[in-house]
Amino acid sequence: MKDNYDDRKTRASAWFRSLRDDIVAAFEALEDSHGGDQPAGRFEVTETKRHSDDGSDAGGGLMSVMRGGRVFEKVGVNVSTVYGQLGDRAVAAMSARKNMDGLRADPTFWASGISLVAHMQNPHAPAVHMNTRMFWTPVAHWFGGGSDLNPAIEYAEDTAHFHGVLKDHCDRHSADAYDRYKAWADDYFYVPHRHRARGVGGIFYDDLNTGDWEADFAFTQDVGRAFLPAFVPCVERRRHLPWSDADREAQLVHRGLYAEYNLVYDRGTKFGLETGHDANAVLMSLPPIAKWT
Repeated sequence: MKDNYDDRKTRASAWFRSLRDDIVAAFEALEDSHGGDQPAGRFEVTETKRHSDDGSDAGGGLMSVMRGGRVFEKVGVNVSTVYGQLGDRAVAAMSARKNMDGLRADPTFWASGISLVAHMQNPHAPAVHMNTRMFWTPVAHWFGGGSDLNPAIEYAEDTAHFHGVLKDHCDRHSADAYDRYKAWADDYFYVPHRHRARGVGGIFYDDLNTGDWEADFAFTQDVGRAFLPAFVPCVERRRHLPWSDADREAQLVHRGLYAEYNLVYDRGTKFGLETGHDANAVLMSLPPIAKWT
């Protein structure tokens, strides 16, 4: 069993890194194709480390961030593979949510994934989030992730396209996967204190363990593969549109909503900070500039 899961961990970690490389290349190609006097944006890549309580090796990853590009005002594409012992707070939260009391006896964990958030220069171009991950403990393993579109100025054409691509990739695995995971996203990406969703939705799933690891991994890979064809055409349609001060104001206020959600509700933010991962990488999702009315 151990050797089997060692191989699976290696494959999952390699996949997330490969997806990261494809997305970084595609985003830099968008920068190159945009034109203008401003230099095309490029990602700055930094190695990240998870800090364990006892100072032992606890893994890390790559934080890739582009700032001030032609198309992207700020975009981060992070990958990580971390491991070690879960702290008491993480064990308590996970045990309660997943009914995994065995974690208290052995809080060993391993996790790998990719996390992406893009904030755009043009207010007409939508912000976006995507992440997929694999989590392993001696008690259980599972996959999770999702993708959602966050426009400050909504276009029905973009929403339909984004959801259509996600549905197509979900349908390859199950006839009802898209409907289930869309509903989950609608619930998960809701901002209770604002009584509204943070964007126009997408899909979200967690605790995916059907008993067929290969099938679950294949689904998670397709969620990742769906991202570029779902998002890039929306950017292509909007990145050259003229925009006004009022458009920029709407964008900054919407970013405030996005920041509130990520700091107050997002599971990944909470988990990353509680388990000692690099704080800059965990908070990469925050916009460079935001506004509150």
